Amino acid sequence: MHLRLPIAILTIATLPPVSAEEASPQAPAAKPAAAPSAPAPIKWGNVTVSGSVRTRLELWDWMQGNADGGYAFSGNIFKLSLASKFRQGDWQLELAAPFLLGMPNDATAPAPQGPLGLGAVYSNGNGGRRNAAMVFPKQGWVRFNGLLGAAGNSLKLGRFEFRDGAEFTKKHAALNVISQTRIADRLIGAFPWTHVGRSFDGFHFVSALKNAAVTVTGFMPTRGAFQVDGWGNMKVGVGYASVAGASSYGRNHNDWRVLGMYYQDWRRVLKTDNRTAAARLADMANIRIGSFGGHYSHLTETANGALDFMVWGVAQTGKWGRLDHEALALDIEGGWQPKFAQKLRPWIRAGFTHGSGDSDPNDRRHGTFMQMLPTPRPFARFPFYNMMNNQDAFGMVTLRPHKDFTLKVEGHSLRLANRNDSWYQGGGAFQPWTFGYVGRSTGGARGLATYYDLSADWNVRPDVTVSGFYGYAIGKSAMARIYPQGKDGAFGYLEMMYRF
Repeated sequence: MHLRLPIAILTIATLPPVSAEEASPQAPAAKPAAAPSAPAPIKWGNVTVSGSVRTRLELWDWMQGNADGGYAFSGNIFKLSLASKFRQGDWQLELAAPFLLGMPNDATAPAPQGPLGLGAVYSNGNGGRRNAAMVFPKQGWVRFNGLLGAAGNSLKLGRFEFRDGAEFTKKHAALNVISQTRIADRLIGAFPWTHVGRSFDGFHFVSALKNAAVTVTGFMPTRGAFQVDGWGNMKVGVGYASVAGASSYGRNHNDWRVLGMYYQDWRRVLKTDNRTAAARLADMANIRIGSFGGHYSHLTETANGALDFMVWGVAQTGKWGRLDHEALALDIEGGWQPKFAQKLRPWIRAGFTHGSGDSDPNDRRHGTFMQMLPTPRPFARFPFYNMMNNQDAFGMVTLRPHKDFTLKVEGHSLRLANRNDSWYQGGGAFQPWTFGYVGRSTGGARGLATYYDLSADWNVRPDVTVSGFYGYAIGKSAMARIYPQGKDGAFGYLEMMYRF
């Protein structure tokens, strides 16, 4: 394989702006350890002006296929936000301008190999172009506070971002980090790691209590993620409700949530599942899925360091077109922050994730867990897999030798949950004519890959962050069936983020 440098490597980019949304009582307050402090806000009368620029050079060396999977391209996004408060609430208007340079237009192979890396997905999502750009409204909402005479009640209307699992702010910093990095975004997320992202058009109601919060929201997702045109939405609807809370008793701290969600997709697009192409073409009926579950996490402070435990689970029922849908997913994790090597501030975690697969492509039941509209990248940092028909045994170590520098190492052993189902990749609907998930038949093989990665994040100053990442996947039997020419792959990037 060879790497082709994009037309432009340096074009700038950043973290999302600090807005009225982030400062609200129902938005998460604590950020992961490496998050920099916010720069001083720019004031224009009573309007706060903020923005961000992010640039990332992505280098892909995908598994060897019948197309060119070795390439580099530059992905960038500029955001400008205006926000203000009024007596009964606040509002925000945010414009986004993604621009992609040097995308590969020859990195998609015939099925089952498909797109060789996300560079091919970006190019395919933008009409096969090598360069693409657009300006669109990323957010535009108004929020009314103090509804029904209760200070904790608020109603947001318009276009906004939402992350399931981040509804309630925990007082304990470590529980907040677990919520932000290991729980949030599994079902619904703004997909900010992509160069476009995702927003939602609808309403968002919150009732914030002393130790709990009730959230009810309904929306349609916007276009975006891999398509630079984020103006319109799609024929996909979501209803979501949750009750979340936290408590502390001495050295013990708890965080919990119960959720219910309804997802409907009435786009007439070819579904991605393990049926034959003819069977899928004959089934353009709607997807209607109910998801029920939640999470519980617990942290105990001991003489040898903090110990934590987390369980997340969701069961699904409904209709997958003409098929009955029954699926589930489960994640169990534990962590330890030992008191030795305090200069490195280590956090060690390990766990196991299971997302169900379908056992028979010819029956009347669809058993593949549907991940809806997630931000999959926090759980798959080399994004060649997601939670659908997947089992992931993993371990990770985070080191923070300085308050402005974080180093993280992960290792994963991946295999398909059911050998009769496909290997899935993707993050959900992002345009009207594309389903949003890619499936590859492995011919009954289950072993996917052993995968390792390393990342470093340096907060150069409060408004500038530099990041680097490298991941390597050693393919197993499933990879070998699809990529007999070479089943191993790698992905890396360099990124700069600037906020104002």
